[in-house]
Amino acid sequence: MEVAAAALGAVFAPRFAGAADPVRQAQTLRWGVDYSATTDPVLARQFDLLVLEPHHARAIAPLRAPGATLLGYISLGEVERGRPYVDALATAGALSAANPNWPDARLVDLRRREWTDLVLDRLIPDILRLGYDGIFIDTMDNAEALEREDPVGNAGMVAAGVTLLRAIRARFPAIRIMLNRGYAVVPGAAGAFDILLGEAVASRWSFVDKRYELTSASDWAWQLDRLQAAKRADPSLTLASLDYWDPQDRRQVAALYERARAAGVSPYVATLALDRLLPERRP
Repeated sequence: MEVAAAALGAVFAPRFAGAADPVRQAQTLRWGVDYSATTDPVLARQFDLLVLEPHHARAIAPLRAPGATLLGYISLGEVERGRPYVDALATAGALSAANPNWPDARLVDLRRREWTDLVLDRLIPDILRLGYDGIFIDTMDNAEALEREDPVGNAGMVAAGVTLLRAIRARFPAIRIMLNRGYAVVPGAAGAFDILLGEAVASRWSFVDKRYELTSASDWAWQLDRLQAAKRADPSLTLASLDYWDPQDRRQVAALYERARAAGVSPYVATLALDRLLPERRP
């Protein structure tokens, strides 16, 4: 598998060579997320970059606008119970407790070689073979949370996250990589990803109150500081944000877009389910 995976990474090199890379050049990236199996092709072709769930059995070519980038979702910090490799990871001791907000997901021990090998030799190559241009990495912030929760038992989790990101870039040097948060691993992994996403920067879903809410000024500043620090370390980095709000409230949605752009971030505003594309609309 290692030889095949390395070859697959090389196959993608010509696609991004030269000066026509839309991800690195775009100042304001029109991007979106849809994890459903019924992505609307008409809406999809309005975006420069799309993050999609790669495990749906479908053709993705109709979803690609000319010059657009399609990224396949991959969770590196936790695994859904329905994935076919869960039992093997559990047997190897690479999984721990369930995510309290998403009970169907088990947390991953990033330090385990079994997980690294699975990611590099199988999971990412499987996504690329479907025609995706790269990957969207989710749940990497679990590394910091686990290490903070148990500094002794989970020691080295953040460092393992950095090692994994660098291993992905080394194995697949030409693919596009978008990282969701994971701010603790960002300094050590500078250059290993092309786009850094701040999730719930200005607004979020409250799991306690069961409603959308604006984040506090300190929460906004905390994420923006980390996004901007990453940009200073890697000026070629694209910054993006994903906020959550009721799409019927067009005035507030427009305000969220405006606030992110004013901060130098490419925004997308969605519902928590992330099950349909929501093009930006004026109030």
